[in-house]
Amino acid sequence: MKRTKVAIVGASGYSGAQLVRYLLQHPGADIVGVTSRQHLGKSLGEVFPRYRQTGAAVEQKFMAADVATVIATGAEVAFLAVPHGVAIEYAEALLAAGMVVIDLSADFRLRDGKVYEEFYDAVHPRPDLLASAVYGLPEVYGREIRGAQLIASPGCYPTSILLPLLPLLREKRIRPDSIHVFSMSGVSGAGRKESLPLLFCECTESARAYSVPKHRHLSEIEQELSIAAGQQVVISFTPHLIPVHSGIHTTIYAAPTDGNASLDEAYHRAYGEAPFVRLFGANGCPDTKNVVGTNFIDLGWAHDARTNRYVLLSAEDNIGKGAGAQAVQSFNLRFGHPEAMGLGLF
Repeated sequence: MKRTKVAIVGASGYSGAQLVRYLLQHPGADIVGVTSRQHLGKSLGEVFPRYRQTGAAVEQKFMAADVATVIATGAEVAFLAVPHGVAIEYAEALLAAGMVVIDLSADFRLRDGKVYEEFYDAVHPRPDLLASAVYGLPEVYGREIRGAQLIASPGCYPTSILLPLLPLLREKRIRPDSIHVFSMSGVSGAGRKESLPLLFCECTESARAYSVPKHRHLSEIEQELSIAAGQQVVISFTPHLIPVHSGIHTTIYAAPTDGNASLDEAYHRAYGEAPFVRLFGANGCPDTKNVVGTNFIDLGWAHDARTNRYVLLSAEDNIGKGAGAQAVQSFNLRFGHPEAMGLGLF
């Protein structure tokens, strides 16, 4: 098997650590470069002691986080696990050097630069690149990912919201104007940084809403919902921080278009062959403990006869299926590997 040379920019954050975890054990990948300003000069084995027995790759030392150094590694693909606004600084030069770029930030997820400016409070410096980026949701854009040079991996909340909703909007099972979303995320979703509101003593034994009423992820969520529905879709979305490390649980309410129609067939048509979507069926209630540390997303659904609304439920790991693991899933598609290679079953 041909092994693809990969570089991870921002390998010491929570999403970057997931990339390290999966790519170290991936039979089709060779890590040839990792960057981190904080851990410059240290080896992967020093920063991540759990991987010390995994082979020569753990001797790889963290490099300077500059474009020329990344290119010099000879990597064929670069994973960008850096914040929005930073990824674009790397992507332009790496693409020009002929590398495939898989970006875990928000810099290339949107098709309209004006929407980016509205939600991220900055003018997009390369709106021309947005048209060439493929939204990296493998269950929806798998064919396009296979030929992409620039893959924009989705956000964690969007993944948990889009996968339950897209099949129903495409088949016109729900009213686009009736969607309300309530999500809960572990603290790792805020990134690996020093911040008073994210300290253990501030988060434990507590739950709180944030980014009300306009979370940045609404931009890509509404973009993809609108494409599926064939019309502009605007939703209500309230995220909450809960005192766990990882995991997202999302509850969605939506009104049916044709009474209490079964959703089973729609979901099986959409995801019956999808290796990382597990269907719990009618009245099934997914639990984050069953998906943390994996690339799975678990879906359940129910019809509330009292309100005549569907209740759609999903659970995923926000730094797994919502970030690093999903990026590796796209890597597999792009380089012709089996979709589940290196991602494990549990």
